[in-house]
Amino acid sequence: NPASWQNVRQAYLFAISHLDLTHLERKEDLEGLNIFADPLLEKVFYNLALNIVMHGKDKTSYLRVYYEKRDSDIILFFEDDGPGIPESIKESIFSRRSEKKKGMGLYFVREVLGITGISIYETGIEGEGARFEIFIPKGRYRIDKSKNS
Repeated sequence: NPASWQNVRQAYLFAISHLDLTHLERKEDLEGLNIFADPLLEKVFYNLALNIVMHGKDKTSYLRVYYEKRDSDIILFFEDDGPGIPESIKESIFSRRSEKKKGMGLYFVREVLGITGISIYETGIEGEGARFEIFIPKGRYRIDKSKNS
């Protein structure tokens, strides 16, 4: 299916509904954000949250998802307070790896976002948590401040 305008909050909530995140405090500020993205956006958020479940284990206490306008772009932040990702592997976590089918989740995330010109980077600090920054360029987002967004 072709890319379409999607409500980020709705896609995120649907995605995490498939995971047990009851052990995490969730903080979300996504009201009104719609992005032009591939229909697999929900699976993007699912894979990001799944990484917290798999790698954060009992070291993670919260998941925070929010956005900020920076110049003419939007940065969507997906962050936690878990063990974080070592600097030496920040870029390789998005690579397709063949050993035991590991690494497909974040590879998939980057590929799906890239279809519509959206990029993702990991900018967290090891020992303080993971922080994914999703860059949504001008023209690929809309902010609707109405009650029904």
